[in-house]
Amino acid sequence: MNVVRTVRPSQEERAKTAHVIQVVEFILGTGRFAIDLFDVKEVVECTSITRLPSAPSFVKGIIDLRGEITTLIDLKQRLSIDETKDSEGDTRRIIVLDEAITRSKTGILVDDVSSVSTFESDAVDHTSVSFGGDEGAILGILKRPRKEKGRDENELIIWLNIRELLRHLEIGL
Repeated sequence: MNVVRTVRPSQEERAKTAHVIQVVEFILGTGRFAIDLFDVKEVVECTSITRLPSAPSFVKGIIDLRGEITTLIDLKQRLSIDETKDSEGDTRRIIVLDEAITRSKTGILVDDVSSVSTFESDAVDHTSVSFGGDEGAILGILKRPRKEKGRDENELIIWLNIRELLRHLEIGL
């Protein structure tokens, strides 16, 4: 006779996972950024973009993604990040957002996607997020320890609230 036992995580294990942040890290210009992993459906290579006439400047255009029209948001334009020479290369990616947070198929155009990462909640600095015109657009600054020329430093990654950044856009989100 087979006995099936349900193994429930201990209170300590549940507390550990409650304080874990999973993000998709990406590059915009010379900066490192991240959004919540659970806001992302998939990452695809950049393809031919059809521009839309009279669209807001941050709307890069539309693409045909496996038969579905997907609106592309130029995140550099939306965040007022200067273009760099390397941004038009083969590394550009489209982060397709989960349709649970958008009303239509939407993707954000980024220079490159570097990784999916996990951070402990104590690696987040929330004190540096109260600037700029987009209240709530930055959730925090993620700090990743690294060695730089023999010194301990932190690599800083800006953790964006993509829901808040897209909330007021005029594209039906």
